Amino acid sequence: MLDIRDLLVNYGTIRAVRGIGFNLAKGELVSLLGANGAGKSTTLKCIAGALKASGGSITLDGTNITSASPEQVVRAGLATVPETRDVFPDLTVSENLMLGAYIHRRDRAGNRDNLERVHNLFPRLAEREGQAAGTLSGGEQQMLVIARALMSRPSVLLLDEPSLGLAPAIVERIFEMIETLKRTGLTILLVEQNVNQTLAVADRAYIMRLGKIVASGTANEIRSTTDLSAHYLGG
Repeated sequence: MLDIRDLLVNYGTIRAVRGIGFNLAKGELVSLLGANGAGKSTTLKCIAGALKASGGSITLDGTNITSASPEQVVRAGLATVPETRDVFPDLTVSENLMLGAYIHRRDRAGNRDNLERVHNLFPRLAEREGQAAGTLSGGEQQMLVIARALMSRPSVLLLDEPSLGLAPAIVERIFEMIETLKRTGLTILLVEQNVNQTLAVADRAYIMRLGKIVASGTANEIRSTTDLSAHYLGG
């Protein structure tokens, strides 16, 4: 479903991602783990079209999207939930969600059906559909940005640090939501620093350090055989 090969990403003269490769099969939840500065978010931004690759290729369900714009990437079937958790604060929850369906704006019946599915996944949002998004709690805003991404009807969802800055009880709920999304058959690439909870939901994981992938395997293999202190914490 998603195939990354020899990916290079530069920030000026600094090489942030150094020839990495990985893939996701349909319906898999794969995680990129690593400390701050490892290159995880840069990798996601490049896949999403927000940063241009300096080399390598990105293929989504057989289509090369390496040079695609962010809008073209969304139209190809890939949606991103950024770590910044940006909502349109003065718009209602419902209006935020419909902005996520912009590429399908002419398909009103399809959008109604998809909105119902999203409300079933996130009943809290259905309860607050007329409320200004800026008045939601941090956890509710995270639900909203995930739900808004789902309104584009993606085949692959990129999640960038969804637990960042949230209270432990809310983090538990976010990971429960991720598990629910996985059960729907959605293909998910999850960037996280929360190792234990990520490995509890992931099928496979890759560990990045200084722009390179330094370990990979199933969640159980990473948990049992990888020196996380060396690779993840830099010890």
